[in-house]
Amino acid sequence: MEIMADYRPLAANSDSDSEEYESAVGESSVFSETTPMQSQTSYTEQSGEGAGEDSKGGPLERKEKWQNLAAYWFLGLTNNFAYVVMLSAAHDILSRNFSPHDYMYGNGTSNNTNPRDCNIMSTGAILLADIIPSLIIKIIAPFFVLHVHFRVSLVVLLGSASFLLVGLATSRMMAIFGVICAAAGAGLGETTLLAYSANFHRDVVSTWSSGTGGAGVFGALSYAGLTSAGLTPRSTVLLMLIVPAIMGFSFWVLLQHPDHTKCFRKCMRGNGRQEEEEERSILDPTDLQPSLSFGQKMSVVPSLLKYMVPVALVYIAEYVINQGLMELIYFPEDSAWLDHHEQYRWYQVMYQVGVLVSRSSVNCFTIYHIWKTSFLQWLNLVLFLTCAIYWWISSIWLVFLLIFWEGLLGGAAYVNTFYRISQEVDINHKEFAMGITSMSDSLGVTLAGFIAIPLHNVICKLPV
Repeated sequence: MEIMADYRPLAANSDSDSEEYESAVGESSVFSETTPMQSQTSYTEQSGEGAGEDSKGGPLERKEKWQNLAAYWFLGLTNNFAYVVMLSAAHDILSRNFSPHDYMYGNGTSNNTNPRDCNIMSTGAILLADIIPSLIIKIIAPFFVLHVHFRVSLVVLLGSASFLLVGLATSRMMAIFGVICAAAGAGLGETTLLAYSANFHRDVVSTWSSGTGGAGVFGALSYAGLTSAGLTPRSTVLLMLIVPAIMGFSFWVLLQHPDHTKCFRKCMRGNGRQEEEEERSILDPTDLQPSLSFGQKMSVVPSLLKYMVPVALVYIAEYVINQGLMELIYFPEDSAWLDHHEQYRWYQVMYQVGVLVSRSSVNCFTIYHIWKTSFLQWLNLVLFLTCAIYWWISSIWLVFLLIFWEGLLGGAAYVNTFYRISQEVDINHKEFAMGITSMSDSLGVTLAGFIAIPLHNVICKLPV
């Protein structure tokens, strides 16, 4: 990665150079407004930081670097916040009867005649509503051009709509549509902001991952804590409308954007054409590579499977546990201080704490063999499956510990996958690789949702 330090603008020295340059920049862009090479050049010029070894730089450069790191942490936090809250509220949403006197969600529809206290519908249904839209967007978004500022505007609007629809829902379908909005916003935000991270120092990948882990903890903890403190789930969800506002502030105020991403309005009006040509004229044609065509992007995908497959396997096992088995591991003897709803909420908190710890650890501890996390997570699945069927674990505290371990493995697989991409993938492919690999976790979660629903139904029919 030290090669990044050598990217710098040079004057064109010959007619042949100019002809090669014109040929390079004349090709159409399929994925983004600029190439990863341009992005790195622009960022190096502004901040003195490349994607390789850190340079000391002056106070302004260091301030900008840390400001961007902080911005990406908050962007990771706010992008995944609604997604996490919807999963934490899944048991409540499905047990709600939506009567005029139901203040969400005290009057439930769970099957109290069965000692397993099963909901009629698995929380896997909420998982599918919370992930399928995200998966679809992650598949198609890397292949189409939408300006990054427009994309982030959509993410903020979808996040706001999700909290409003779930908080004000008068039917289960209205609440599920709110969950779909949260999923669409999270998917668009992840693929957009991970790809956009190619414009900045590589450490923003680490802070982004840490922020997404923080979203898990703060989302699950805020929902569980506020509802346990007496606030209704409806009011709790509406209170979280502040989160999309924080995301907008982080992106448009805190993050220091490279100059080439700020010309949206000028370029749309055509007024920025002359400035753009002047900027291009000073670049060495060998430093400016054309954007990848659709065919080139498809040819890159096979080389990314070594990153995509292991993390997908981790997420299949992880979310079968979370949305298929976790609600079935119930301790009636502890219901005096934690009822079934509250036990599920605090399971989600422990899982998200594990995710946060591991997603924040990549700069201290790096895992290069992601398949190891896949193997360990599938062992966890077997363990939780036997526990959900036979209830052989007698202590809720042991379950809390096992769920924390499950979160550690899931977070480690995610952050180490994207960290390896930032270090190992060719700079010309990196932006596309970040965007398309983010699809693999969503694919794994989607498959888990389809597994979790019938698995839930089968186990609920079994005697304890």
